[in-house]
Amino acid sequence: MTVSETTTPTSTSPSTPAPRWNVGENRRPADGLHPHSQEAERSESSQRSQRSQEPSPRLRADAVSLAYGERIVVDGVTLDVPTGRITVVVGPNGCGKSTLLRGLGRLLKPRGGSVLLDGEVITELPTREVARRLGLLPQQPIVPEGVSVLELVERGRHPHHGLFRSWGRADEEAVASALTRTDLVELASVPVDSLSGGQRQRVWLAMVLAQDTPVLLLDEPTSFLDIAHQLDVLDLVRSLRDQSGTTVVMVLHDLAMAARYADHLVAMSDGRIIAEGPPAQVVTPEVIADVFGVTASVIVDPESGTPVVIPRRRAS
Repeated sequence: MTVSETTTPTSTSPSTPAPRWNVGENRRPADGLHPHSQEAERSESSQRSQRSQEPSPRLRADAVSLAYGERIVVDGVTLDVPTGRITVVVGPNGCGKSTLLRGLGRLLKPRGGSVLLDGEVITELPTREVARRLGLLPQQPIVPEGVSVLELVERGRHPHHGLFRSWGRADEEAVASALTRTDLVELASVPVDSLSGGQRQRVWLAMVLAQDTPVLLLDEPTSFLDIAHQLDVLDLVRSLRDQSGTTVVMVLHDLAMAARYADHLVAMSDGRIIAEGPPAQVVTPEVIADVFGVTASVIVDPESGTPVVIPRRRAS
C-alpha cells in the first residue's frame, strides 16, 4: 500500500533538543506547586503508583529516528504507548507526526533505534504476524480500481487466513460489523473509486476494523469527513477502547478533538516530542507557544470538561 507523506524535513543533522515536558513523569512540576513541596511530592508519588499498576506497553518507540533519504524527520523519539488507551499525536504541519506513525506501523524502517511490538522488534517479525496484531490506516491510501466497498473491507481479513484456514463465519461477522459501524451497509456493492473522499475514508476505516487487531494506528482518520461523521468515527474509536481494550494511536490536526478524545496526548515539534501526558496538563499556553508558535488562552469546555485553545496571535 502506497502512502503519501507530506512531512517537511527539519534538518539533516541533529539540532539543539527542544525541552520535553513529560507530565506523566513529572518532569515539569504541576502548576502552582513548588517542586519540593509536600503537595508536589504527594502528586509525584500518586502518579508513580498509578503508572506501576498500568500494563506494560504493547507498542514502544525506543530512541527512534526516521528519515527519507538524508532528511531526518523524526529524531530520537522514545514513546511508551499506553495499553488499552487512546493516544493522540498533535503538532504543526511537517513536524513528523505521520512519519512517526509510519515507523510505529513498520511502513518505514528506523534509521536509528527500534520499535517494539509486545516486546519484540517489529522489523524482525513476519509481516502476517504484525498484521494480526496491528492495524494501520495510513494517510491518503491509494484506492484499487474497480473494487467494491465490500471487497475492500474483506481484505482486512487476509492476515487471519493461511494454508489451513479458509473464509469462515468469524470473517463474515467481522466484515458485517465493520460495515455497520461505519454506516456503509447500503454502499457495500458500490465501487470505492466512485465514492466521495469522506465515504472512501470510512471504507478504509472499515477495512482496518475488519482486521480486528488489538493495536490500531490511525493517521488523520477524520480527514474529508463532515463534523457529524468526525464525531461518529471518534466515538467509534472510543467504543473500541471501552469494549475491546484496543490500544489506539491517532494523528489529529484538530486540537479540541484531540484533547476531547485522548487519554494520552503527545505534542510534537521539529521531529521531537515536546510534551506528553493527560490532555488537561499538556494543553497549556506554554506548550502551545512552544509547539505551534502561537500565543493562546486555554479554557475548559463546559460540555466535555476538556481543554480548548483560544489562539490570540503568533508568539514573538
